[in-house]
Amino acid sequence: MHRDDFLAQEEISAKEFEDAEQEMTALVEKSLQKYNLKPNMLFAKLSDITASAAKGIVNWSRKNSVWPSLFGLACCAMELMDFGSARIDAERRGYLLFRATPRQSDVMIVAGWVTKSMVPEVKRMYEQMLKPRYVVAYGECAVSGGPWFESYNIIKGIDQVLPVDVYVAGCPPKPENLFSALMKLQKKIGGSIED
Repeated sequence: MHRDDFLAQEEISAKEFEDAEQEMTALVEKSLQKYNLKPNMLFAKLSDITASAAKGIVNWSRKNSVWPSLFGLACCAMELMDFGSARIDAERRGYLLFRATPRQSDVMIVAGWVTKSMVPEVKRMYEQMLKPRYVVAYGECAVSGGPWFESYNIIKGIDQVLPVDVYVAGCPPKPENLFSALMKLQKKIGGSIED
């Protein structure tokens, strides 16, 4: 092997090493981008500390004060009315009184079938609600269209129109089912249940 060939081969291997080092550095930087590391607690800003403390308090208050909207479309609305009665006593768990206006509520409980002519009104009511807002599909008609799923004017579930957080099955479902569904929604709001 000539000396020139040896030097050329050494230059190629050095160039490959530099390329590999740059590639590894790029991979490490890319993997660290998803971890937004905070500075040491000694050097943290007071605004960061108060923001993190306030976030926990806000999540706790949202979780423990669910304001459902007064919105019944069909026969499941009777069971929804029973949910607000003294027999169920939903207020002991933080499900406060039904609100008659969407601007004061953060949970929409869709109880009953939704016709295609009603969809724009349901969407408008959803958009008027406070953020973050949640939707509970209550009953077979709201979940999948119910017995009228083949009808020309009934949509096959409210999830075709709105993002649903919790489904309650049954025709009609009992108020206790709604109670457990709202407990799951509270866990989701608190962050203990992932999407």
